[in-house]
Amino acid sequence: MNINPSISLSDISKLINAEFIGDPDFKISGINEIHMVVAGDLTFVDHPKYYSKALNSNATTILINKKVEVPEGKAIIISEDPFSDFNTLINHFQPFIPSTQMIDPSATIGEGTIIQPGAFIGPNVKIGKNCIIHANVSIYAYCELGDNVIIHSGSVIGADAFYFQRREGETLKFTSCGRVIIKDNVEIGACTTIDKGVTGDTVIGEYTKLDNHIQIGHDTIVGKQCLFASHVAIAGVSEIKDNVIIWGQVGISKDLVIGENATILARSGVGKSLEGHKVYFGAPAMEARKKWKEIARIRELTQDKE
Repeated sequence: MNINPSISLSDISKLINAEFIGDPDFKISGINEIHMVVAGDLTFVDHPKYYSKALNSNATTILINKKVEVPEGKAIIISEDPFSDFNTLINHFQPFIPSTQMIDPSATIGEGTIIQPGAFIGPNVKIGKNCIIHANVSIYAYCELGDNVIIHSGSVIGADAFYFQRREGETLKFTSCGRVIIKDNVEIGACTTIDKGVTGDTVIGEYTKLDNHIQIGHDTIVGKQCLFASHVAIAGVSEIKDNVIIWGQVGISKDLVIGENATILARSGVGKSLEGHKVYFGAPAMEARKKWKEIARIRELTQDKE
């Protein structure tokens, strides 16, 4: 999430009543998760295992729960609870905006776009030209759609990321402030859900077509001209390259990359990244021919015992 205009280190520290180390006028221009950060961003870390990763990341301000040596060119903010304070900052810079109308007045809708009765278009949504948004679709705040996009009934675009921190006696939610970006000529089937990025964007590329009942997790990037059949579920922070075909009931774990022109056959479970230009099957998914040979061999072994 960008902060425009940028804010000083001292001013952002005051918002959470925290001590800082660094130039009081040091500028912060964004708030982002560790995997999304660029120079100017503030990120948080609350576990010693990840201190080094955060301090050596592209982030230039680190919200941390321990006094540490400050890397050159950076600043730190010391917090007893970085997770909660990070949420406080997100809610300050991008507070929830309640709507009182089905189509929020702040939404921008392009020429020729049809919004069917019962659709909800949230605050600051941008929709391009010649789109069709069918009944009972919900598009959350700040999401952006290109031209010629079709979204079928019951789909939800921009719901919160499934991101929680478990503590003794409670489960805390990480506040999502990202967006969903849907490019031109995308079609999304009925009852499909695409979650917004935690602090960045979930993106669906041009000419990609999604069937009904699909789940796309937060911060996932889907390339151009992909085809996903019904009941595909993709966890967060994955990348699906161009021209990938995924058949029904495929599950893909988080933080994976599926290579260009790959095909994943129905009911497969993907637990590791897959190379492009190959066909995969099984759980765990592997090259389909190898998997079929494995299945045939197991059948032979079973028959031998009989």
